[in-house]
Amino acid sequence: MNTRSIATVSLSGTLDEKLRAIAAAGFEEVEIFEADLLSFGGSPRDVSDLCGELNLKICAFQPFRDFEGMPEPQRSRNFARAERKFALMRELRTDLMLVCSNISPASLGGIDRAAADFRELGDLAASHGVKVGYEALAWGAHVNDHRDAWEIVRRADHPAIGVILDSFHTLAPGFPVNSIASIPADKIFLVQLADAPKLGLDVLSWSRHFRCFPGQGDLPVVQFMEAVQAAGYRGPWSLEIFNDQFRAGSAVRTATDGLRSLILLQDQLAGLPDKKLQPKAPTLGTGFIEFAVNEVKSADLSTLLSQLGFRKSGAHRSKQVERWSQGSIDLVVNCEPDGFAHSHYVTHGAGVCAIALDVGNAKQAMARAEALQARTFYQPVGPGELEISAIHGVGGSLLYFLDDAGNNWDTDFAPLPGDSTRDRLSTVDHISQSMPYDEMLSWLLFYTGILDLRRLPGMEIADPVGLVQSQALTAPNASLRMVLNGSSATRTLSNRFISEFFGSGVQHIAFGCDDIFAAVAEMRQRGALFLRIPDNYYDDVDAKYGLDPALMSALRDNQILYDRDGDGDGDGEFFQIYTHAFDDRFFFEIVERRNYQGFGAPNAGIRLAAQAREARPVSMPRV
Repeated sequence: MNTRSIATVSLSGTLDEKLRAIAAAGFEEVEIFEADLLSFGGSPRDVSDLCGELNLKICAFQPFRDFEGMPEPQRSRNFARAERKFALMRELRTDLMLVCSNISPASLGGIDRAAADFRELGDLAASHGVKVGYEALAWGAHVNDHRDAWEIVRRADHPAIGVILDSFHTLAPGFPVNSIASIPADKIFLVQLADAPKLGLDVLSWSRHFRCFPGQGDLPVVQFMEAVQAAGYRGPWSLEIFNDQFRAGSAVRTATDGLRSLILLQDQLAGLPDKKLQPKAPTLGTGFIEFAVNEVKSADLSTLLSQLGFRKSGAHRSKQVERWSQGSIDLVVNCEPDGFAHSHYVTHGAGVCAIALDVGNAKQAMARAEALQARTFYQPVGPGELEISAIHGVGGSLLYFLDDAGNNWDTDFAPLPGDSTRDRLSTVDHISQSMPYDEMLSWLLFYTGILDLRRLPGMEIADPVGLVQSQALTAPNASLRMVLNGSSATRTLSNRFISEFFGSGVQHIAFGCDDIFAAVAEMRQRGALFLRIPDNYYDDVDAKYGLDPALMSALRDNQILYDRDGDGDGDGEFFQIYTHAFDDRFFFEIVERRNYQGFGAPNAGIRLAAQAREARPVSMPRV
């Protein structure tokens, strides 16, 4: 079983804070980054002692830069510098130093020259009882390919000199990985892992700011590790991440995400021992969505739900909780003065406090979630009440796992007689959650690690006062669609939701229907009001698509937005309309899909601008 490690450069905070977060997450080893040590107030032995207390082994000290191929007097200075670092490593109680390929313009090329330098360095390292690993930087002056680094190590032919492989430096430039399998396992001293999104940047900028954990980006890290596995490597898997978000965020959260990414990576590789993860939970739909409110807000929300065609279908047998239903949609309105929902309301105000997912096998889903470091949730249940498996989700909300989406209603709720009104809404189409921008990668890994959700390409959406990053996740059977939104611009609607809601959470829920025009007509008759869309938008739709005049008139009259995907006669069509925000916190969307797979992204900027016009003014500081 390979041990799991992370470089301290991956996290925010001081060195001791990083080490405590790394240990708390469950890592067994750590790489000490030189800059973290230099800024630490204690001695190298203090760092070693702290790691011992935390049961962390220091697997490497790094980096040692601009070594090989230097002319005199820099060459002699490098060996003197290396000897000082070897002495420091004794204090750290680690036996491996990482040397990255030279980027100095003064360096001289030549594989034999570099091999001779490493052979001499190997003698020096051996005299100190340590080893040196050589890593090819993708922007190295003469060596930027792991194949050249290995050839230098091979020619150096010294037991204290080996190669260090880094997934980013191999995959980002597009180097082939099949050659890795031919490197002797005992000459691979360390394997470092990082993923990254596909970006049109130079590789240095890409590496320094946008690396992420395996599974959060677009690089074929699994393919890289298959080659490493074929070589027979059994040493640590170590994360080395340079990411502006990670270095500004919570060290504890980042370390937990890092360990989660390694567990998921191991799970994707065949033939590894100790594979204990249960299969990903198959998402079969949304069981229910629970709103936390007080009695006043409960009445207001009930009015809105009635206007949208929902009917009160059940009353909890012992609590101030109601069930509202339409089609296959179930909503729970909870104004109980005690318990989790009440605590959520006190902290966040009116809003979604829990989402229940039908996953087929709740026990299996919980086992996988717990193995991936998700925080479980338990609360007392009354006599005869159903206990539902739950974990903590976005913004302190809950994520429930149901074996059968309907099995709790008869247990906990007394059914109420319904009317014969036709259900216009049929399903929960998608759920949109807003969160700080620096948490988006974390929740992406959370959802895709636990559930069978796939990522769609990320998008940038224009808010009137900034850009919003949007990431959609969908189940293979389209029974669950989640949209994660985040923005680093402080005045966007997404960020205002977070600041005014006191944290992340569900910002809007979209309900699907078969006939949006009939549904909206009935909703308006019941008093529902919808977001006002400018005439300019409809003029543009008319010019862009040349729709039938009757359809164009119906869109404009009903304030329904329109989008189309595809290039031919089989184009998919999408219709959407939005309610006004409830209590300035969340809103509902009504959609109709006609062979359409997206989320109406071209209309998002129109919707955000319309909502910005309606939102309460932001108080600006006086100058």
